[in-house]
Amino acid sequence: MAEHPPPSSPKAPSSVGSKEARPKRPPRPRYFRNDAPLSRRDPHKQFLASLKRLVETYPPEKVAPGGGLYYGPISIAYAFFTFHRLYPETEVSGKTMGEWSAAYITHAQAFMKEYPGPSPAKCGISDDIMALLALGAASAKDADMAKELCECADEVLDEGASNEWLYGRAGFLYLLRLVRASFDDDDDDGGGGATKSLLDETAQEVIETILSDPRPWKWHGKAYIGAVHGAIGIITQIVLTDAKYAPKLEPELGALLSYQYPSGNFPSSIPPTRDKYVQFCHGAAGFVSSLLTLRPYFPHLAPRIDAAVAKGRACVLERGLLTKEPCLCHGISGNALVLEKEDFEHFLSYTTGHEIRSMEKDGMMERSEDPASLWCGEAGRAWAWAVADKGLERTFLGFNDI
Repeated sequence: MAEHPPPSSPKAPSSVGSKEARPKRPPRPRYFRNDAPLSRRDPHKQFLASLKRLVETYPPEKVAPGGGLYYGPISIAYAFFTFHRLYPETEVSGKTMGEWSAAYITHAQAFMKEYPGPSPAKCGISDDIMALLALGAASAKDADMAKELCECADEVLDEGASNEWLYGRAGFLYLLRLVRASFDDDDDDGGGGATKSLLDETAQEVIETILSDPRPWKWHGKAYIGAVHGAIGIITQIVLTDAKYAPKLEPELGALLSYQYPSGNFPSSIPPTRDKYVQFCHGAAGFVSSLLTLRPYFPHLAPRIDAAVAKGRACVLERGLLTKEPCLCHGISGNALVLEKEDFEHFLSYTTGHEIRSMEKDGMMERSEDPASLWCGEAGRAWAWAVADKGLERTFLGFNDI
């Protein structure tokens, strides 16, 4: 596809006259219209530009600790850890991807005494101690760290723990998969085989505990169904961890498909209320990504999944150019990742540094509270550009990439 300049950012209404005479600006819209011609930017150039902004605007010492793989220095280290595998020789501002990963990890480790550690209230991907253990075990193939991670199951299996991905058991399943992937090539006769067995046994115990909980699964007393806090995210983590559980979850997944709005969007919780959020954490984007991952494991539901994905993508195309700062969790970068190639590239054209500055200048962008991070900021934008650059499967790093 030929390259075109990106579409101009939407303009906010202007006001004239003195401060007293200016009309009050209307509330910022949730999204802007997707009515510009298809655009494309060079993904490799934009990937490198994104990382340059990241390390120069938010070097390790300027990133506040906390957030696990979701936000904060560990999340950025995880992004660079992944980029190192994709771009082993590439340097950004004088350092390789691996060196940047180590720099952010070192900064995060300086606050070890301040991290409370996993608890039933926080035992998903956002826990710092478990995220450090998982990343350390995965990067160094460290069996002792893998064992320490598995020992965290005592908190995860507590009856007070939730089941969702960000703060609960489903997120712990992702951390176990991350570690297990680094031991996949080890045979069963060595220490790696024992480590794999321990990780698998721990994962099975967690899955059985999730499945033993009454339905609908709830978080903070509410039956969420989205990717971050709800049922579709829980099902995705279970099936990616151990596919043999898919048949047990087929009725549950079928029920979730029935909640899709006529618009193609999905409610954030049940009983459904307003058709409001079109993003990964709540709504169509998280469902589409999860359903694309789950489809091979649910052949009997394939026609319904295909129909739901088509409707969900149409909803994202119509309402997915969000005015929140582009990110994976609740922004354009995440919505882009659930679209097909040309639409994916078009959405990404709104996530360049120029476009973000233009939207902010025009008062059409809500700034992120974690602008450097993997799920809420620049590191996540870089992941989306890397997916485009390398032609990777359009998954979400930390959710369904493993």
